[in-house]
Amino acid sequence: MSKEVTTISEEGFSATNEIRDFETTIDATGEEAPDTLEALLAAYGSCYVPALRVGGQQRDVEDLGTIEIDVSGDLNDDDKLESISFDIRVEADVDEEKGQAIVDRAFELCKVHDALKDSLHADTSFEGGAV
Repeated sequence: MSKEVTTISEEGFSATNEIRDFETTIDATGEEAPDTLEALLAAYGSCYVPALRVGGQQRDVEDLGTIEIDVSGDLNDDDKLESISFDIRVEADVDEEKGQAIVDRAFELCKVHDALKDSLHADTSFEGGAV
């Protein structure tokens, strides 16, 4: 099995991505659409949500309820990602120990996490009963 995306740029630094029946635009300058790093951060956070839900179920928290993740990416002097952090808040009342177990399991499940070099794996904070 493989995943396929067609990326088309007719001019400038903006590109349209055809993904199955969907289309998304990414603009390296960030003027017309999210820039490439914002798109990566969004993909990481979006992948981490289902990983948290499954990780919670596997750690005896059947429903985390609403999940909010503030994803931050710090840039180095070359405007490349240097670090990523997640501030995670969930609706369910989850204590710190159980929350850390869920976070750890979610990293094992998250496919975008696996695709990043180790230095860009997200640092996390986790707060239960917060949404």
